[in-house]
Amino acid sequence: MPMWPPPPSAYPYLITAICFSIQALGVGTYIAFGVFFNPLMEEFGWSRAAIAGASSTAFFSMGIFGVAIGRLNDSFGPRRLMSAAALLLGVGCILTGRLTSLWELYLYYGIIFGMGLSAIDVIALTTIARWFSHRRGFMTGIVKVGTGAGQFAIPLAASALILLYGWRWTIAIIGAVVALVLVLMAQLLRRDPDALVLKNKPPANTRGLAALAAGSSLPLARVFRTLQFWTICLLNFFLVSCLMVVLLHIVPHVRDSGIPPVLAAGVLSTIGGVSMLGRFASGLVIDRRGSKTVMGICFLLLLGDLVWLQFADRLWMFYLFGIIYGLAHGGFFTAISPLVAEWFGIHSHGTLFGIVVCFGTLGGALGPLLAGRLFDLSGSYQSTFWILIGLALVAGGLLLSLRPVKAR
Repeated sequence: MPMWPPPPSAYPYLITAICFSIQALGVGTYIAFGVFFNPLMEEFGWSRAAIAGASSTAFFSMGIFGVAIGRLNDSFGPRRLMSAAALLLGVGCILTGRLTSLWELYLYYGIIFGMGLSAIDVIALTTIARWFSHRRGFMTGIVKVGTGAGQFAIPLAASALILLYGWRWTIAIIGAVVALVLVLMAQLLRRDPDALVLKNKPPANTRGLAALAAGSSLPLARVFRTLQFWTICLLNFFLVSCLMVVLLHIVPHVRDSGIPPVLAAGVLSTIGGVSMLGRFASGLVIDRRGSKTVMGICFLLLLGDLVWLQFADRLWMFYLFGIIYGLAHGGFFTAISPLVAEWFGIHSHGTLFGIVVCFGTLGGALGPLLAGRLFDLSGSYQSTFWILIGLALVAGGLLLSLRPVKAR
């Protein structure tokens, strides 16, 4: 007969399932915004760039407020923070369904929804880092598979609902349902095994749970004085800038090569599907070889793939690009949180990871906008993709320069 609440020995797996769901629901809802582009253009006549700006604003807001979320999570734990963030996410969607002007789109979706989105990565990945040490990479990989699952499922659901109820009711329904589910799941979150031990006061045979989060950590003030931390921040800035340019501009580039729209969109779907395999496989390798090794392999895949893209002009060539890129993309986003934990410990992981994510979202917001501007000036993505190769080389060089922090 099932036990509820679960015994302490089973709680880490419940935490993993919750964090998987947080990633799926939060990131999936954000990605689903692309489904609303055409309805917004048809109703209001806004340009594609103006609507995309709201998405970039949400992405940037996620990074800025993620720093505060990480710091508060270290101090107060994830339950109340995730609940508040879920409500902001839901309110942002519901208000977006009632908008009448462009500035409201930027306020409701770009800022309010973006504030709610700020907790999705920081809380889920920091919580997993605290609960697991020996299998941290594997569990992080499983949680990040949730991102791909959400990217696949929620846009499809949004498309079907728009046909039945229109875009306004659809975004409101998705926001309300996602917020409700996240708030309910948040009540089961605990910051680390010690928080569960203190709450439940288990018998002596569960003491080993606390060892899951064991490990030495550098004091926060000392981490800020290390070259390694700021190197990881810059690495993530250049990396996410490169990755987001590909995600947002690959479909227009494929269509410019004469590929029909549906087949061109299939390249993006291929990236999403293969990235789930990349996240899972990289999690396994992280536990055996470390996050730096995984990121190094992913950089080699990315560099070779970007060079291949310069010469791709047939459908099979673009799909091969999508397969290789999907593996690298999934590996990068899985490895970054364990990398921070490996280098600096988990005591202030929320604060540190929040700052690293902020650098990444800044690059991820700027990169696609600059790529679009460069296309407007040149009429081609060729120079943009050469720049991406340069950015990937810079980020790879920063990774190679990383050395362990010397203990005092």
